[in-house]
Amino acid sequence: MELGKSKEDYLKAIFILQIKSSDVHSVNVAEYMGVSKASVSVAMKQLRNKDYITMDNSGRLHLSPKGKTLAAQVYERYSFFTSLFSQMGVPIEIARKDACSIEHVISNESYEKLKCAFIL
Repeated sequence: MELGKSKEDYLKAIFILQIKSSDVHSVNVAEYMGVSKASVSVAMKQLRNKDYITMDNSGRLHLSPKGKTLAAQVYERYSFFTSLFSQMGVPIEIARKDACSIEHVISNESYEKLKCAFIL
């Protein structure tokens, strides 16, 4: 996709956390992803510089329109592959891990064809 696996995973994490609460800070992302606050800080700066996120005066993270679009695409792919693999009998933790890898590398064309073939 656009940013590479790591940055897309950060966007997906913010997206998922914002579904649960509009009050998302870097510390929440660090806890959710199991990474250091310093790693999140570096990634957030890079994502801000590329206009994928904004941060308000209280430190809350917000996805920009293009950040939300990309995060939603990554999350959709993750959800699709997790569901597909688990329905095929793959244990859920393995399904999640594999989905997280595939979501970043599959072409749009192949993904759309799979989606049509395996409407879940």
